[in-house]
Amino acid sequence: MIWGAPGIGKSSIVHQLCHSFGLDFVDVRLSQLMPSDLRGLPAPEKGVTRWNPPAFLPKEGKGILFMDELNMAPPAMQGVAQQLILDRKVGDYVLPDGWFVWAAGNQKGDRAAVYEMPAPLANRFLHLNIETSLADFKQYAYNKGISEEIIGFLSYRPDLMHKAHISEPNWPSPRTWEMADSLFKAGITIEHAVGPAAQTEFDAFMQLRSQLPDIDAILNGTGNGQFSSDPSVRYATVSALISRVKQSKQAVNAFNWLINVADEEWVHMFASDLFPRLREIRQYQGFAKVIVKDNNAKLFLSNFVALVS
Repeated sequence: MIWGAPGIGKSSIVHQLCHSFGLDFVDVRLSQLMPSDLRGLPAPEKGVTRWNPPAFLPKEGKGILFMDELNMAPPAMQGVAQQLILDRKVGDYVLPDGWFVWAAGNQKGDRAAVYEMPAPLANRFLHLNIETSLADFKQYAYNKGISEEIIGFLSYRPDLMHKAHISEPNWPSPRTWEMADSLFKAGITIEHAVGPAAQTEFDAFMQLRSQLPDIDAILNGTGNGQFSSDPSVRYATVSALISRVKQSKQAVNAFNWLINVADEEWVHMFASDLFPRLREIRQYQGFAKVIVKDNNAKLFLSNFVALVS
């Protein structure tokens, strides 16, 4: 049972996990079902009642049966689900052996419309609490191709990555920032996804973009621009460099440029985001082979490893 605030990607995590391991994924929203939708419809057969199970329940293979928003379902619905979770069967349906039952929900403190989970049902699960992580979201954003402007802004204003507003329908969360990216790329205000306050802050951040050095020149090894003294421009510069890196040589050029123009803390932040990114695009080994031959970079990496280990 995964617990976490709305919009932080609980269902996305499970879906990605299934994709990574080649598992099937069946998403069941219990809050949208009636008890008969899960138990099946009764039908007489040779003097006894049989329950015809719903088509969405898995019949073969292996995967995760994911009951999202479990505690948003009313008690009667949770009661039917309890038999499937506890006994791996409901009505005449039996869950195949290759399937796991996972669920997710919000806490009452998240101001979500939830019901109490019955104690026997809650006691059946292993309970995992998910919290927002800027570092994890940035790596997700780099891999998904989310705009460097949004990544840079959230690096500068991490407090706005997830900030629920009781009185507003649209507010910042990892989910809505991904939606905001689609709006931004289409030239539409991101207010519709993350709300007016976050949009105002983002617009102010974007006005400083003209102060960025020539990112492409830096990646090509010909950059000689200065590292701005404005923190917001610095965050934007670092995120832009990482977002545009496609080859190990570009990463080496960016790394060497930053060592020469920035304080250690900024190079540390750059390295912390860059290394997972290079591993993801299979460029880390090429980067390491080149960078260890540079004495300045080698000395910095030694200090960086000692700092983070």
